[in-house]
Order: sequence, then structure tokens, then C-alpha cells
Amino acid sequence: MAGHSHWAGIKHKKGKADKQRSKIFSKLSKEITVAAKLGDKDPNMNPRLRSAIQTARSANMPKDNIERAIDKSSVSTGVNFENIRYEGFGPNKIAVIVETLTDNKNRTASNIRTIFQKNGGSLGTQGSASHNFKQIGLIKIDKKEVLDEKILELTIDSGADDCISYDDYHEIQCSIDKIFNVKKELEKSISNFISTEIEWVSHNKVDVNDDIKKNIVEFLETLADDEDVQYVYSNVNLGRN
Repeated sequence: MAGHSHWAGIKHKKGKADKQRSKIFSKLSKEITVAAKLGDKDPNMNPRLRSAIQTARSANMPKDNIERAIDKSSVSTGVNFENIRYEGFGPNKIAVIVETLTDNKNRTASNIRTIFQKNGGSLGTQGSASHNFKQIGLIKIDKKEVLDEKILELTIDSGADDCISYDDYHEIQCSIDKIFNVKKELEKSISNFISTEIEWVSHNKVDVNDDIKKNIVEFLETLADDEDVQYVYSNVNLGRN
């Protein structure tokens, strides 16, 4: 689940690769199922579903898994997922936002609270940490898809606010209310996208020393590994992998 500032960049040890891939596929499947359940089953008519499928493909999720996730949305199981955001402070008082997709908010709240407490942190109320962040739309495109010169032109024509090019991909930024319109314009020239997401980006990054950084990494990894957690954002400067 790649992203601007949420936790997915830490490289897990080789022995955890298969387990981690399974967890990523599970989270992606859940998002696909919910997107299909809330809207049209046709990705062309459902921007959220289309984006979820594109993200899954970028993560090399098998086509059969994607189709099963869509089909699952038609099955009446009595299970309803809801998006719940948690805010708090982790090791060294870093600000953290955790976005979940859960069918049992009591279980999720208990798990998240325990992870914070075990790492010397604490959950806060809505707004306690999010004032350190702003929400923006981020669309990521592999550099192989479009030349540097062309992406700037497409950014302007699509109505986006900015484009930042990194070593391997372009990151187009826009306001959250424009993200799907911008994406629709980009799709006229680009077929494949890494991800299309609304993310929390911190106003100011906090630098920490290596010893504290190790504890923060373990804390964020533990949060990200929880089955109900979709995204984790923090204001700590961990560098870009």
C-alpha cells in the first residue's frame, strides 16, 4: 500500500515476505469488496473501485483474487465494513493517524489502543493529531508510463496542483475534492497507475535519532500489520524508500 507518508515503505525481513504479501492482498481485497459494494460493480462507472483495482495490480495481486473480491461484494453475509480513523501519539510523542476498515469497531479500537500503550504512546480524540496534517489527493504513476516533459503538461491540463518526480515515479498532487476528476483526465493519456489515494501529509516532519527511529519503525510496523488497518500516517521523518 504505497503512499506519501503512511507506513508501507519499511522493507520487512526476507523471511516475512510471503506473510506480508498475504496481508497486503487481504487489505487490498477488502477495499475492492467495499468499493464494489458501495458503488457500481463496473470499474469504469466506479472511480473508487477502479483505483482499488489499479493499486492491486501494481502490487502484483493475481487477477483471480481481484475478481473474487468483486464477486464477494454481491454475497449477503450480514457483515458491514466501516471506515474509522484513530489519532494519537506514539514513541517520542510523534503524531499518528491510523485509518481502518473494520467490521468490528470494538475489536479494532481495543487492538489499536493496546499497540499505542505498549509502545509508550496513547490514543487521542478526533483532531488531537490530525491538526499536524493536511489531506491531499495523490496520484502516483510509474516513470515508465510517461516522460518527465509530458507529465508536467498533463498535470496542468488535468487541473492538478503540483507534480513531484522521484527516481521511479511521478506524484501528482491535488485537492481531495478534485482527485477523481483529475484522475479521469489523466486516464485519457495514461493507462497504468501505481495508486490513487487521499492521504494525510504532515505540515512539518520531525527528525529523530537512529535509536528512537528503530522503536518508531517497530511501532508503525505493528500498527500496519493489524488486519483492520489500511493506512498509517506519521509526522516523523523516516526518509523515502
